[in-house]
Amino acid sequence: MKTKIMVPLVAALLAGCSPQANNQTEVAEDVTVAAVSHVPTGWAAKTLPEIAAALQSGEVSSEELVSAYIERINQVDRAGPTLQSVLAVNPDAISLAKELDRKRASGEIVGPLHGVPVILKDNIESADNMATTAGALALKDNVTGRDSPLVAGLRSAGAIILGKANLSQWANFRSNDSMSGWTALGGQVRNPHQLDRNPCGSSSGSGAAMAASLAAGTVGTETNGSIICPSTVNGVVGFKPTVGLVSQQYIIPISSSQDTAGPMTKSVRGAAMMLNAMATGAGKTDYVAALDAGILEGKRVGVLRFAEGSNADIVALFNAAVAELEAAGATVVEIADNPVTADDFGSNSRQVLYHEFKATLNEYLASTPDTVKTRTLSDLIAFNLDNADVELALYDQSIFDISAPLPGLDDPAYIEARDMVQSATRENGIDAMLSANNVDILVAPSGPVPGRIDPINGDVWPSFPGAGWIAAIAGYPHISVPMGTVHGMPVSFSFMGARGEDVKVMSYGYAYEQRTNLRAEPQYLPTAEARDEIAGPMKGVLNQ
Repeated sequence: MKTKIMVPLVAALLAGCSPQANNQTEVAEDVTVAAVSHVPTGWAAKTLPEIAAALQSGEVSSEELVSAYIERINQVDRAGPTLQSVLAVNPDAISLAKELDRKRASGEIVGPLHGVPVILKDNIESADNMATTAGALALKDNVTGRDSPLVAGLRSAGAIILGKANLSQWANFRSNDSMSGWTALGGQVRNPHQLDRNPCGSSSGSGAAMAASLAAGTVGTETNGSIICPSTVNGVVGFKPTVGLVSQQYIIPISSSQDTAGPMTKSVRGAAMMLNAMATGAGKTDYVAALDAGILEGKRVGVLRFAEGSNADIVALFNAAVAELEAAGATVVEIADNPVTADDFGSNSRQVLYHEFKATLNEYLASTPDTVKTRTLSDLIAFNLDNADVELALYDQSIFDISAPLPGLDDPAYIEARDMVQSATRENGIDAMLSANNVDILVAPSGPVPGRIDPINGDVWPSFPGAGWIAAIAGYPHISVPMGTVHGMPVSFSFMGARGEDVKVMSYGYAYEQRTNLRAEPQYLPTAEARDEIAGPMKGVLNQ
């Protein structure tokens, strides 16, 4: 996703069709019918572990699940609230489900995700009959017939690739004035909690689809915030692994030093089940078995006060979350100062992404099938100019223009910038905070309450709490778990740890989740003004 530098922090986060209101529909004079509720029922309301257990016990078949999710996509994503979070449904999903049901009936269990439907962000290749587009017209025919390693892992565990999620085009790395959640192919993703609110980050479709129960699990990707931010604003669990734990092969890239894919689910256990399948060398670590609800007892937790932000509601929920950690037996250590203070940090972090984007994208495009005519970043720029009425109707391609003329990754200026930002966030950042304060884990709010979708100004964000940008640039693990709502919009609590401490980070998130269980089901409100506590003041006393 794109990076914006907001001194002293990096707020690296980050229009289609209008949402259809779901209030009341007039059918005759003075006769109205109540709006249909889009809150899920039945199996769609369940978590991934519950669904996997029901499949195993025979309470539900994979074919029934896939059919139910496709029906829900049609009712909620294509119609109703019109979330536009799913770009494509796998045309073979039903037949795949039938085959897995046949195998189960004959005693052939593929793996722990046998028959579980999942949705991939549409920058991740799968061998299914679907293109991998990054939401761009130039890649609409990019049907590669390849499974990325993470998809191969999910498939080996028995998962069904149900479809591809909409996203921010090119993973939000096309323009410095972009809109999170918009693509030329799929339009604007809507936040299911309040339809006019920003769904955040390049994995916006994965977050919205998961929150709206359109699959048992989804997969997002992150360069700097694009798993964590859409997870928090859509109210689901998001896990960003240590860079390298999940292979990035056959995923449309931005950064060779920061990119990673990760699971987005309704529960930490569900994320662990997906990570078991997705991780390189799966089987060496069992992330599900390692979950420990009692891990907080006797541990020291570093509270990143410099990252708590200025929103009083978020700070209050964050303090309540910290109190839960103390009640679970943890010792809290306040960390007041941000260790990443270099004046040139922001410009260097941007330069790293600009250089790596050109190199990695050119390599990827060269590997695509002959149906893709844009073979380089320069080709893409020319294509977008030729199709400006579609591609450039809402914002420009300024990041493409910056990246295209840059030298390769052997450029000394690039190497110096990369080494600087990694050192600042690793040994002088997260590692230093853990060591100097003698703490086991770091916590902060995950992000803000998002602003409204704005097709005129692009993304407009409030003051941005959180320190996920440090973990993202360092390449270190980070989990976001719901911690409550602010006027109906979810906000989340983050745990971050050292490189390779994915098991520990996920387990801390699990322990907090088990104590609180604060995930909020989306209500599909058209705007915040649909809430009683906001509607009245917006009218004013004289108009009530």
